[in-house]
Amino acid sequence: MKFEPYPFEKLNTLLKNIIPNKDYVPSILTIGEPQFETPYFIQQALKENTNLLQKYPKTTGEVSLREAQRGFFKKRFGVELSDIQIIPTFGTREVLFNFPQFLLFDTKEPTIAFTNPFYQIYEGAAIATRSKTIHLNLDETNNFKPSIDEKELAKCDLVILNFPNNPTTATLSLNELGEWVYLALKHDFVLLNDECYSEIYTDKPIPSLLEAAVRVGNKDFKNLVVINSISKRSSCPGLRSGFIAGDEKILKGYMKYRTYIGCASPLPLQSAATIAWSDEDHVSVFREIYKNNFKIAKEILNIEIPKATFYIWLKVENAIEFTKKLYKNYNVKVLPGEYLARVDANGKNPGVGYIRIALVEDEEKTTDALMRIKECLNG
Repeated sequence: MKFEPYPFEKLNTLLKNIIPNKDYVPSILTIGEPQFETPYFIQQALKENTNLLQKYPKTTGEVSLREAQRGFFKKRFGVELSDIQIIPTFGTREVLFNFPQFLLFDTKEPTIAFTNPFYQIYEGAAIATRSKTIHLNLDETNNFKPSIDEKELAKCDLVILNFPNNPTTATLSLNELGEWVYLALKHDFVLLNDECYSEIYTDKPIPSLLEAAVRVGNKDFKNLVVINSISKRSSCPGLRSGFIAGDEKILKGYMKYRTYIGCASPLPLQSAATIAWSDEDHVSVFREIYKNNFKIAKEILNIEIPKATFYIWLKVENAIEFTKKLYKNYNVKVLPGEYLARVDANGKNPGVGYIRIALVEDEEKTTDALMRIKECLNG
């Protein structure tokens, strides 16, 4: 298997011979890793359950964790999931890589479609399954929402959406998600929505694909699955707690498959994750921090505040040259958009001309970094 280097590796190569301006403290705005301390009550739950290290964790996850995740889904999206419609996972990255391998194992010459730009693990899964890839471009012409070509979708076995979207920050409404539910049934492909940024919203709560499914009458979630994680919402990516939920017929087989993978979450981590999934107050605190960061960005860079995520998808004249100049002159690292996308069948890379800025620092550091970016833009 031949995998592309990750965007961060490409960035390191791009900048390796550049000496940054030492007059500035380094500012790294490249990775979507919250730079805030994990809430104490979550840390305490982890510490208090270290005695559970003596036990093997079950692949199914503890009952308490499944109940907490189901409770989150019910409270947040108004959707009641049965116990067999959800599987706790070791984060979501592993799911995005191994779920397609399970799903497409018996499919001859499979086809996967996913949004472009994208989280690179989608591409990795396509490579691992020897799938043909269809890119669903997100650009200004479609308001960063995937255009629907039913002739192309009819060829698909699996379609991966990511809304709220990393990196473009676009969101889909309940009606738009409902249209995708209809398409998954009409063309009989499995539709996965990566919803890991659903809780980082700046105004109104963002809907789930399963919420849309109930609304349009697909109450069994046929052909549909979603994934979610506490990494962003609770500032604890190290807990590696996520889930996959949806079509129980698909998940029944996937559960059996997972017993062979050996990626069950250790019990102390499950205990802490259970506490995190059950509490919403700390999530509101983080949400306000990110919202305030966007307000700062609006004042400094004159951007439009997005509906969700903690990213800025900023248009620049030449992303590669801007990234190098910003690092050299101002000691700030950002990601060129083209590293997060691929050239499609028509020879277009929708990430060209953009940089991704992750607003994951506190107010003071965010303000300082954005002021440097502004100077670089005006320089």
